[in-house]
Amino acid sequence: MRRTSTAIAALLLLGACQSADDTTLPPPVAEMPPAPTQADRSELVAAESARLNEWFEDKFQETLDRNPMYQTYLGVKTDYDKWNDVSDAKAIEDMEIQRANIAEMKTLFDFDLLNDQAKLSWRLAEYELAEAEAGFPYRHYDYVFDQMRGVQSGIPAFLVNQHGVTSLSDAEAYVARLEGVETYLAQNIENAEYSASLGIMPPAFAYPYVLNDSKGVITGYPFTTDVSDGSEDSPLMKDFRSKVSGLVEAGTIDDVQAAELLADATTALTSAVGPAYENLIAAMTEQAKSATTEDGAWKLPEGDAYYAMRLKRMTTTDKSAAEVHQLGLDEVARIHEEMRGIMAKVGFEGTLKEFFEFMRTDEQFYLPNTEEGREAYLAEARAQIELMKVDLPSVFNTFPKADMIVKAVEPFREKSAGKAFYSRPAPDGSRPGTYYANLYRMQDMPTYQLQALAFHEGIPGHHMQIAIAQELEGIPSFRKYGGYTAFSEGWGLYSEFLPKEMGYYSDPYDDFGRLAMEIWRAARLVVDTGIHDKQWTREEAIQYLLDNTPNPEGDAKKAIERYIVMPGQATAYKIGMLKILELREQAKGELGESFDIAEFHDVVLKDGPVPLSILEENVMAWVAEKKED
Repeated sequence: MRRTSTAIAALLLLGACQSADDTTLPPPVAEMPPAPTQADRSELVAAESARLNEWFEDKFQETLDRNPMYQTYLGVKTDYDKWNDVSDAKAIEDMEIQRANIAEMKTLFDFDLLNDQAKLSWRLAEYELAEAEAGFPYRHYDYVFDQMRGVQSGIPAFLVNQHGVTSLSDAEAYVARLEGVETYLAQNIENAEYSASLGIMPPAFAYPYVLNDSKGVITGYPFTTDVSDGSEDSPLMKDFRSKVSGLVEAGTIDDVQAAELLADATTALTSAVGPAYENLIAAMTEQAKSATTEDGAWKLPEGDAYYAMRLKRMTTTDKSAAEVHQLGLDEVARIHEEMRGIMAKVGFEGTLKEFFEFMRTDEQFYLPNTEEGREAYLAEARAQIELMKVDLPSVFNTFPKADMIVKAVEPFREKSAGKAFYSRPAPDGSRPGTYYANLYRMQDMPTYQLQALAFHEGIPGHHMQIAIAQELEGIPSFRKYGGYTAFSEGWGLYSEFLPKEMGYYSDPYDDFGRLAMEIWRAARLVVDTGIHDKQWTREEAIQYLLDNTPNPEGDAKKAIERYIVMPGQATAYKIGMLKILELREQAKGELGESFDIAEFHDVVLKDGPVPLSILEENVMAWVAEKKED
């Protein structure tokens, strides 16, 4: 219920008051209070909006206080020695808190007395509750241990990449987190076993990845070697040793303190981390015995309803699986025609399928599978991003302050990790945004896709969108750090296309690489729905990618395995991109010469991530405003 503003109610009450001594006289006619002036209303709106924003910040801080790992992602060191509580009791409690918060919001604030940004925050808070409610019955459906987001590799990735060490207390907190791995991993194993009891298990192919990752974490000193000089360190020992050495070099600690820290870490690794991972290996080895080769969400309890929920969440639309599938088929056919044009331009004689095979196998498109080849790839990716930075002012008005870097995926997770991904910067500037390129097999990273991939993950893609969102002023933190996959990944894919209009991809093969990346996302619409709705097998889905895209077999295999364990996620990219392009073309058509692409990009990015329906509202409101000018 939306309450009447207390300020307006007070004015009405004051106008109706009379003296208790006037009993012998006719009651005076109550005078209506003067209507609030525009200035008065503006003050009320500003006050109510500021009050709501402050309330949102309080609720965000309460959420942050309950999530130590999220604190670390945001550069906050309050609970730097702790892991999250991932018990089901905590999940239930979090859901109850979210429900109570929205009920409280509706009681305490007047929607009609909010400014536009505060109204949007209200609507997004309601949207997120509805999304959480829809997903809550399926909270046990996400695979705890798989090759993509599995906790087995998430633990070392978190410590290596998120837990910075710039003080003695930071190092001591790192050791405390090593000691806490046993409890944290045990909770996750319990969750995985409970899911399995409901009939929710990853398919058989995922288990070797999980076991390989797990064994890799506890390989090297102090687990499988006695060499303590750092030459044969396990991944976590190597990381901690490096961070402690950094403290010594900075003069923050002395050699004696460093030796004590390394001894404490060694004890924590052998007494907590090692046993925890041994328990995980035993549990997953046992669970793998009953795993099947059935891959899609259809195999799960109420699988159809679960997949429909996932599609809605990932795309922020009501598109059915059948609609998504057909859209994918149509887009694949369209892009094939563009590819044939490039094939003619480079003088290739043969079928499109033969051209794909040429692009998969010709050595000119691949750097050597050596350290030199990997360094050359990273250097060129960095160079392309630097060139793009110079050209950005031609199509953008707003730029991120946060820096970004390009690095290879670490060895402990490169075998199972995806092709490329991005990690957001810390808001306080203590950690840059990072584009990770998976260079485990250089045959899976063709150079003709290098430009498009760098633009997607870096600039003007994920880094630009996410860093700008974090740096926005005047909006609540839950909007700065939240996200909608269709928006973020749609922007990433749009950011592959935009450079074409800026003069990039001048080499036809690079332009083919751009199209190869686009058709990859179009084909995802087909295979994701194929796997989870039409009951395609893993092999059928892999073959579809090999028949319709130029990507190598290893790429296709890894991609399909990703889509299997993350139902619906892969559909967001193309649907988001198509909506952004649709809105851009609609705005162009209505505004004509007054259309400004930099202003359009500001409109898309100015509110942080939003569902696609709200993005459409924002763009159409901008168009209407421009028409009035």
